[in-house]
Amino acid sequence: MEFLRALSWEEALALKGERPDAVPIQGGTDVMVEINFDVRRPGALLDLNPVAELTSWETADGRLRIGAGVPYARLIAELGDRAPGLAQAARTVGSPQIRNRGTVGGNLGAASPAGDCHPPLLAAGAQVEVESAADGVRMIPAEEFYVGVKRNALREDELIRAVWVEPAPGPQQFSKIGTRNAMVIAVCSFALALDPARGRVGTGIGSAAPTPIRATEAEEFLAGELDWDAPLDGAVAARFGELVGRAAAPIDDVRGTAAYRRHALSVMARRTLTWAWNDHLAEGGTAR
Repeated sequence: MEFLRALSWEEALALKGERPDAVPIQGGTDVMVEINFDVRRPGALLDLNPVAELTSWETADGRLRIGAGVPYARLIAELGDRAPGLAQAARTVGSPQIRNRGTVGGNLGAASPAGDCHPPLLAAGAQVEVESAADGVRMIPAEEFYVGVKRNALREDELIRAVWVEPAPGPQQFSKIGTRNAMVIAVCSFALALDPARGRVGTGIGSAAPTPIRATEAEEFLAGELDWDAPLDGAVAARFGELVGRAAAPIDDVRGTAAYRRHALSVMARRTLTWAWNDHLAEGGTAR
């Protein structure tokens, strides 16, 4: 196995173009586990740690552009007010050591159905900025990025450069169930994003289908039924939960059954909606 080190983004793209088999590594919280357990044996590793621009974030064109190498700990500390759903999910990732090293870019690259950052990115309508030396930049909507179990839409010569997301236009929530309270892979997870000004609802489901997915029918139902200036209708919340559970396509595995996952998602959907709605009313209950 070769070890390649890029000192700049341009060099990283050039190396990836020359060695499409090279696996990018920054935090290494997924890649090194696979290598240590001999699950994966790439021909080369491409170290992106010296590429400083990947570890910064900025506001551009009214949106947040978060570098692929920004670790979870910084998402929590620096972006909790602008991307609260993503920050909440980041708080549930592994241990403090992993949160200091792991990145959203790495979570996207691994494309695990159980990845914690995928549901809030889907709910917020995020886009993934990718680039290759040959073809330049592509912007991929989050819902098109996941193409199979641990498979993403990257071409073999592309690298993830950043994630783009609108600063939260309303309350966002994230909920996760695991077999214990910390350092656990999700049995299932759910994210919700409300946009009161536009009357829109975003959702994201994790660890309950071959890929992270949205519950589009549930989104459309809720957006059509909500009275943005009134208390939450319990019947609407219950139906929303049912539709979220129906959207899932889970399996039975060592962490939980398909039936349990569907039930848990329904409960999490109702709870996150209640939490988000309470936040919305506390902020003044902005109507469309």
